[in-house]
Amino acid sequence: MLALFAPIAVVIAAIAPQAWLLPPLAGLGLVLLVMVDGLLAGRLADMTLDVPEDAEIGQPVPISLLAEFSGHISGLPEAALGFEPRLGESGAANFPLSPAATDSIWSGEMQLTPMRRGTGQLHDLWLRWPGPLRLAWRQAHRALDNEIRIWPDLSPVRSPVLQAFMRDAQFGIVARRIRGEGTQFEALSEYEAGMDRRRIDWKASARHTRLYARENEAERDNQIVFAFDCGSSMCEPVDRLPRIDRAVSAALTAAYVALKGGDKVALFGFADKPELLTPFATEPRAFHRLQVAAAGLDYHAREPNFTLALATLAARLKRRSLIVLFSDFTDPTSAELMVESVERLVRHHLVIFVTMEDSELSALSRAEPDRLSDLATAVAAEGLARQRALVLQKLRRLGVDVIEAPWQVIGYQLIDRYLATKRAEAIG
Repeated sequence: MLALFAPIAVVIAAIAPQAWLLPPLAGLGLVLLVMVDGLLAGRLADMTLDVPEDAEIGQPVPISLLAEFSGHISGLPEAALGFEPRLGESGAANFPLSPAATDSIWSGEMQLTPMRRGTGQLHDLWLRWPGPLRLAWRQAHRALDNEIRIWPDLSPVRSPVLQAFMRDAQFGIVARRIRGEGTQFEALSEYEAGMDRRRIDWKASARHTRLYARENEAERDNQIVFAFDCGSSMCEPVDRLPRIDRAVSAALTAAYVALKGGDKVALFGFADKPELLTPFATEPRAFHRLQVAAAGLDYHAREPNFTLALATLAARLKRRSLIVLFSDFTDPTSAELMVESVERLVRHHLVIFVTMEDSELSALSRAEPDRLSDLATAVAAEGLARQRALVLQKLRRLGVDVIEAPWQVIGYQLIDRYLATKRAEAIG
C-alpha cells in the first residue's frame, strides 16, 4: 500500500505541486494505523504445548496447544511448530487455533506422523494473531526442548483380528499343555466315540482289552530368531516408511504369537557387521524387551555382510532353531553372497526368508511406453524382476521357505508359516 503512494505523489506533484506533502502524510498515517492495530491486538499471557513422550512410527501423534491472551482477540491465531525431519517430512507444520472455554483462551490440535525410529525433538514454536483492523500481526516465539521417543509400530499386535485369533487359538492367553496335536507323546486315554481312529494305540488296547487312544503334546520351547538386514536396501522407503520398519512391525507381530505359543524368541540385526543379538525371551511378559531392542536397530547406508553376520549367528545358536531372515537385494553379486551364506545356515537350521514385493519395479515393467526412454526403463525393470525371481528360486531349491508379499500382509503370512511349521514339528 505504501508503494502505491509513489506514483500518486508524482501525479500530484505534476498537477498541484503545493500539495506534494499529502501522499507522504498519507503513508505516515498508514504506518501509524498499522502500529496502533498491532498495539490493540492483545498480548500473550501464557501458552502450553501438550506433547506425548512416546509414539510409534507411521502412527499419528496428537499434539495440542493451549494459549491464553490478555485483551480481546478479533481474528484466528495461527501456530507453527518446528521439529526434526524424523517426526515428519517437512520439518514444520502450521495449524489454526479456535476459541476454548473463554474468549481469552484458545486451543489448537495437530498430528505428526513419525518417519523413522529414534528420539525426535521439537525445537521451536511460533504463535501469531491479527489486530482488529487486520493490518498488523503480533508474534510470539518459544524455544522448545520436548522429545518424543519413536518406537516400532505395534498396531498389528493390537488389531482386533489378531486379538480374536489369540483368544480362539489353542495356546490362547493362558499357557497350558496342548494335547491332541503334534508328535510328542503325553498320555493314554480311553477311546470315546468321535475321536480320530488314527490315534488308537492298538498295543495298549490289546493289553487292557479295551480301546485306548494316544494324546500327543504339541511341540513347545522352540527357538525362533528374527534376523534383520539393516543395510542400504532395507533403508529404502516403501509407502513412505523404510523397509526395515515394515519388517520390524511384522516380526514383532509374529514374535507376540510365538511367545504366546510357548516358544523362545530373539532378535538379530546386522549390516556390514553384527549389530544386535538379544537373549531369548521365554514368556509373553518379556515382549517389551524385544520391542525396546527392535527400537534400537539403526539405519545403515552400507552393504550388508551376510557371510560374517550369518556365520556369527550360527556360532551363537547351540540347537536347531527357526531363523526368519528379513532382507532385500538389488545387486546380483550381493544376492549370490547371500544365497551362499543361507546355504550354510540351512544345514543346521530351518530358515524362512521374508522380502517385500517391489510394487514400483512391477509398475515400471508393466507400464505402457510413450517414449523410447520409457521402453528402456521397462526393459531394465523387467530384467531386475527376472534376476530377483531367479534368486528367490535358488533359495527355494535350498529348502528355504520364501515369503514375498506386499508389506501389509507379510506379518500375517509369517504367522501362518510359523504355525504350519510348528504343527509339522519341523523345528526341534
